Amino acid sequence: MGLETVPNLGAREHVFAELDRATANLQPPFAAVELGAFDTNAAILRRNAIGKPLRLVSKSLRCRALMRRALAQPGFKGVLAYTLPEALWLAEEFDDVVVAYPTANADALRHLAGSDELARRVTLMVDSVEHLDYLRRAVEPSPGRPLRLCLELDMSLDLFGGRVHIGAHRSPVHTPDQALDMAHEIDKRPGVQLVGLMGYESQIAGVQDGPGSARLKYPLVRLMQRVSRAELAERRAAAVAAVRSAADIEFVNGGGTGSVPSTAADPSVTEVAAGSGLYSPALFDGYRSIRPLPAAFFAVPVVRRPRKGVVTALGGGWIASGVPGWDRLPKPAFPTGLSYTRTEGAGEVQTPLRGKTVDGLPIGARVWMRHAKAGELAERVNTLQLVAEGRIVDEVPTYRGEGFAFA
Repeated sequence: MGLETVPNLGAREHVFAELDRATANLQPPFAAVELGAFDTNAAILRRNAIGKPLRLVSKSLRCRALMRRALAQPGFKGVLAYTLPEALWLAEEFDDVVVAYPTANADALRHLAGSDELARRVTLMVDSVEHLDYLRRAVEPSPGRPLRLCLELDMSLDLFGGRVHIGAHRSPVHTPDQALDMAHEIDKRPGVQLVGLMGYESQIAGVQDGPGSARLKYPLVRLMQRVSRAELAERRAAAVAAVRSAADIEFVNGGGTGSVPSTAADPSVTEVAAGSGLYSPALFDGYRSIRPLPAAFFAVPVVRRPRKGVVTALGGGWIASGVPGWDRLPKPAFPTGLSYTRTEGAGEVQTPLRGKTVDGLPIGARVWMRHAKAGELAERVNTLQLVAEGRIVDEVPTYRGEGFAFA
């Protein structure tokens, strides 16, 4: 039974009872992925992409077995990797890997430049002449084996002449003219070839805009996002046209799980990046544009009952990256109604929990949690338990379990 069949509390209790039964012989903490919800989320993303290919964001899963499962679904094509060492590792299996961030790893660049197959499979990200100079110093690219490059266009929103900046601080290439200048600069360099353009609109894809977020803030977020979408539609289209006048690019990548519908609707975009929505971490409870189903969980055991109305779980302080705040803590998913104490929050060793249901939790009972962000869960465990129809159907390694580090 998948989580897509959970319309009410009784059904939710049944799902978590199935998870408990499926993993009864495991000692927590451990992590599990419910495959019915995972596959349903893939279908939701595919529907929202309105026919455009979805490039799988690897750092949102950090598990090669689940990457294979996602890429086997209709609509998914290619990988968006995190670092060049990761891309080289993934390119041993996957034939289309774009590195989402620029690299300064000279050893990895030499490895890439020394292999015809890797040079065909991996695309590097650049956004400045300084990056091009670094590539030349590190590897002296060969015209006979050109390195594939993708140019990142800054998608942030600047208002009032740049005095107000909304969005991530990523590429310095913001205007169509700057993009064209970079395309010409790349064209002048031997041994490199511009094949793609990317722009990540973090102020749309990465910001909560629904009732699950701060209630006084989300109407302002929606207004900002409407303004940003209108500005981006014009600026990105002009940048793509400018770059295409100088280079025969293969793809224009945009967005993330939180902006799949609006990014896919942009005619200048040829593919959309997505990944987090497959797990549906807790932060997605505050999004309007997509409502994927919770698919990834971790379990921690109750080890103390210090007072009435409070139990203590072992560990659980698996804090997500980003600006520190309560929304970066794991979200207690089951039993329902659990919350943290404000003085301790989620701890490295112990996590006090309170709520109406805690007095019914004996020592050894499990509390099921959802990580605030997607792939970061995999940094805490060596394996993921894959659960379908109330039973474990596989145990698969995470990146950590395979001994791979992003560096």
